[in-house]
Amino acid sequence: MSYVEVPGAKVPIRMWTDPASVEDVAMQQLRNVATLPWIKGLAVMPDVHFGKGATVGSVIAMHGAVCPAAVGVDIGCGMSAVKTSLTANDLPGDLSRLRSKIEQAIPVGRGMHAEPVDPGRLHGLEVTDWDDFWQRFDGVADAVKFRQERATKQMGTLGAGNHFVEFCLDEAGSVWLMLHSGSRNIGNELADFHIGQAQKLPHNQDLVDRDLAVFIADTPPMEAYRNDLFWAQEYAKHNRAVMMALFQDVVRKEFKKAKVTFEPVISCHHNYVAEERYEGMDLLVTRKGAIRAGSGDFGIIPGSMGTGSYIVKGLGNEKSFNSASHGAGRKMSRHAAKRRFSTKDLEEQTRGVECRKDSGVVDEIPGAYKPIEKVIDQQRDLVEVVAKLKQVICVKG
Repeated sequence: MSYVEVPGAKVPIRMWTDPASVEDVAMQQLRNVATLPWIKGLAVMPDVHFGKGATVGSVIAMHGAVCPAAVGVDIGCGMSAVKTSLTANDLPGDLSRLRSKIEQAIPVGRGMHAEPVDPGRLHGLEVTDWDDFWQRFDGVADAVKFRQERATKQMGTLGAGNHFVEFCLDEAGSVWLMLHSGSRNIGNELADFHIGQAQKLPHNQDLVDRDLAVFIADTPPMEAYRNDLFWAQEYAKHNRAVMMALFQDVVRKEFKKAKVTFEPVISCHHNYVAEERYEGMDLLVTRKGAIRAGSGDFGIIPGSMGTGSYIVKGLGNEKSFNSASHGAGRKMSRHAAKRRFSTKDLEEQTRGVECRKDSGVVDEIPGAYKPIEKVIDQQRDLVEVVAKLKQVICVKG
């Protein structure tokens, strides 16, 4: 489908989904965003759903301003995937050992490494600015300085919620490695701090929703936020790179005889801000639950833990600000999912996948998400499908 245009106060709301299918609270959030004085465009992805301040699955283009709540609290959250030389025929019948080895190598949930990971010891990981990156931590908000040790030890860790590490097969039987994570606790604390700072500023006192508080260009609060935002986005990128290197090491050791090789890693943020130019104007484009899908850009659009995922290539549709969805998108809240589904339902919906099937991950059950195939079909003018993947192992926090 192409987009449907819904009237908004300052800009039209371009929606790559049926507006009638969007929950009322999410539609109200979209209308609220469209009232912001600095807004120049709003694109809504097919995985749209209610979020804090701004919906998940929205792309907000503003001139001279940025809204920290519209980035999300997991700054730089995103995906990485890599195709391997392994095929389905190389896999053992019992995948539990492989899942266990992944969990041993990559701390999950609130876990962290006992000591910071040395990137120089990871095979194939090229990080040229590691020391410079950590030195720049001295320049982030004083409010999070005491978290430095945790931040160093959480580099290369998964987290909880909808974050995952997966072993997947494409339709030709090739094995892919995939993972989803962001800037961990340090990104979350930076986001919360700056949202609080923005809400105190005088120009934000009359907004329809205090969670839409913005920073204005060329002001000290904006410069402080930009500094911390871009550092956290870099942290998230490094976090995924370290995890992927740890994941690849597990695979090399477990499949020594196969002498596994890996194609270049595909990686993309889906909670972030980018400086981009549209219609002759420099804009700050916030993607919250959306990936960049410029012409030829590779992206990853995952489903849920029992369905599948897609590797895509962007078509460069400027009506969406060169964006596409970041996943299937939730169709019910975590609390609603826990009320609606049982561990028996989870076992049924994840049959054939080596994964947790306990009450701690019932809120991540496939039934809590929109059908990924429909989400992909609704954005055929935004991306083309390169590969369809189905997980056989899913590690959750």
